[in-house]
Amino acid sequence: MDISHLIQTVTINALPVLFAITLHEAAHGYAARYFGDNTAWMMGRVTLNPASHIDVVGTLIMPLIIYFATAGTFLFGYAKPVPVRFGDLRNPKRDMVWVALAGPAMNLLQAFIWGVALYILLGVDLDEAFFLEMCKAGVLVNTVMFAFNLFPIPPLDGGRVMVGLLPRKMAMEFSRIEPYGFYIVMALIFLKIINPVWMTPIMGLTLTVLDFALHPLELLFR
Repeated sequence: MDISHLIQTVTINALPVLFAITLHEAAHGYAARYFGDNTAWMMGRVTLNPASHIDVVGTLIMPLIIYFATAGTFLFGYAKPVPVRFGDLRNPKRDMVWVALAGPAMNLLQAFIWGVALYILLGVDLDEAFFLEMCKAGVLVNTVMFAFNLFPIPPLDGGRVMVGLLPRKMAMEFSRIEPYGFYIVMALIFLKIINPVWMTPIMGLTLTVLDFALHPLELLFR
C-alpha cells in the first residue's frame, strides 16, 4: 500500500470511525441515565461530543493497527468506556440489557443515516468520490461495530445482554469470563475464526435490512 493510498484511506474512514466509536459510548450513557444510573451524567460523559469519549489508543491507534493487520478486512476500536453502576439501575438485570443494546443500536442508526446521505448525494448528482466513499465507509464501519459488539462474550455488549437474559446462577458463572473476554475475542479475530462464524452472517443480515429500509430512497432518487 503506497503512502497516498494510505492517507486517502485514513481520511475517508476517520470521521465515520470517530463517530461510530464515540456515539456508541454516548448511547450507553444516555440509556443508563434513562434507567436510573446518573454516574456517567455526573462525570460529563452523557454527551454527543466525541471529544469527551476519545481514547488515544482505542479510538485512534488501534483501529489503524487492526485495519492494516487484517489487510483492510476488519476494523475495530473503542472509546473511553462509559461508567455504569448496574446496581443503580431501577431493575438491574433487565435494564442492563437495554443499556448494553443502546450502543449497537446507535451504530445501526448511524449506518442508516450514512446510507441516507449516500442516496441524497447520488440523487443530486454529486460525483465527488471522496464524499461518496465516506458515506459508504460510514455504512460499513457502523455495520461492523453493530455486529462485533453483539458478539456474546463479555465485556462486549452481546455478552452483557447474555448476562441479563440468563438465569441468575448461570449469569453469574458466565460473567466470570469478562476479565478474559477481550483477549478471547482478539485471539478469535487474528485466528480468523470470528469472521465466518459471526461477523459475515450478522453483517450480511444487517446490510440486507438496511437495503430494505433504504429502498424507498433508491426509488425516489433513481
